[in-house]
Amino acid sequence: MNKTQNSETPPELVIPQLIVGLGNPEPKYDRTRHNIGFNAVDALAQSWQISLSENRKFQGIFGEGNRPRGQKIRLLKPLTYMNLSGQAIRAATDWYKIPPQSVLVVYDDMDLPIGKIRMRLSGSAGGHNGMKSTISHLGTDKFPRLRIGIGKPQDDPSKNEKDTISFVLGKFSLDESQLLEKVLKLVREAVELSLHQGVEKSMSLYNNRTIAVTNAETKG
Repeated sequence: MNKTQNSETPPELVIPQLIVGLGNPEPKYDRTRHNIGFNAVDALAQSWQISLSENRKFQGIFGEGNRPRGQKIRLLKPLTYMNLSGQAIRAATDWYKIPPQSVLVVYDDMDLPIGKIRMRLSGSAGGHNGMKSTISHLGTDKFPRLRIGIGKPQDDPSKNEKDTISFVLGKFSLDESQLLEKVLKLVREAVELSLHQGVEKSMSLYNNRTIAVTNAETKG
């Protein structure tokens, strides 16, 4: 193959085979900001009619099925608590022999406002304990991730780390919850596109979209 042919070879598409939502088990964490990854997986499972149930081998809630175009897809919600999320992910990837670049991890991000999502092919943990554990157990940070904005507490010099933890583990307000229904729909659309055309294509179309707080409409 000559240099011209080589330069024209298209890059290999990154297509998720396993989608993981990060969160904490126990009912007290339901619908909290830190558990938005769990909510995303639940929304995907409902849309795709994939049944989720506890899988002790993977230390999580797990389900698998086929998308309309025939792709096999697996969903996982680790039950190891956020700080040990990587254990469950590694158990599933080892069992199915899934490479890290085919694992899409969905989680909350305080640095993004509510209404924004952001996909990336790789990157650091950014201070997120679930991602620290995932990177540690997969042995690489080169795997796709989808961050869902949860906003952050109002800037206040009196706010400390304890206040931040309370915010992250707090529940969404009624208005925020209504907005998040539309955000999760955006997440589903972004994930579905990544399954068909690759993560990079989905990044190009969805990273700049916003669900507006005022009218809850998607803007390009």
